[in-house]
Amino acid sequence: MKNIFSLTLILLCFSCGFVQAEEYKLSMLPRYFPEKLNAMLKPLAAYLSQETGYKIESVLTDNFASYEAEVLKNNIDIGYENPLVYVNVSTSHKVIAIAVKGEGGDKFRGIIISRPDSGITKLAHLKGKKVMIVSNSSAGGFLSQKMTLMKNGLDVYRDCELIEAAENRQENVVISVSVGDVDAGFIRESALHMADEFIMPGSVQTVIETAWLPNWALSVSRDMPQQQQEAIQKAILKLSRDSTVLQAMGLTAFVAATDSDYDIMRELVK
Repeated sequence: MKNIFSLTLILLCFSCGFVQAEEYKLSMLPRYFPEKLNAMLKPLAAYLSQETGYKIESVLTDNFASYEAEVLKNNIDIGYENPLVYVNVSTSHKVIAIAVKGEGGDKFRGIIISRPDSGITKLAHLKGKKVMIVSNSSAGGFLSQKMTLMKNGLDVYRDCELIEAAENRQENVVISVSVGDVDAGFIRESALHMADEFIMPGSVQTVIETAWLPNWALSVSRDMPQQQQEAIQKAILKLSRDSTVLQAMGLTAFVAATDSDYDIMRELVK
């Protein structure tokens, strides 16, 4: 009887251990509205769950600051963030892959936009103007432009009146420029047409393309066991160009990356 009882306990323990898969939370820096964020994240979460056998749940945060805070508190295990935010959270997370998209490949850039009737056609025209940015921690919606202005002798803080977009949304910058609430806007190049359904055709123009930066990072918690880190990285890197996961994220691939790939951002912050 004792042997049967012991065997039952062993089988129960084995059964419990077998069904309790590793659980991880996946999130993304909220540069879009929740509907688009979910459309981008849920296919990735489902794919990673299937490929790794771990339970991957997608979660959203309200804004850039809350995203950083949740990562630093280890409430997000797998993150997808712009290069500056990655640098800010790199004490808690480490990059395992970098996004590849469009002509820039593993790099991207910002643009400066204005209304066609604004009279703004070059960088010097931004002096004294009201400019909307995505946020101070937006790579494509602030830092790319800041770097270009610096190289041309302009101090964005001194020479412009800066306004941060509501909810740090790229779309809100485009809309505000379109209706004339601000003189110009800083957005990521790929976001130019994201608000087309909300604005009058031809009401926004590109003034100039700005500096190239390393693309977005897919990162994992440094506390995650190495085996799990490697399993997630392997699954990410094997995604084919025509996969529905990459299509949902607007990417062509992920390639392996290391922390040093983002040192240029650390220099920019300095």
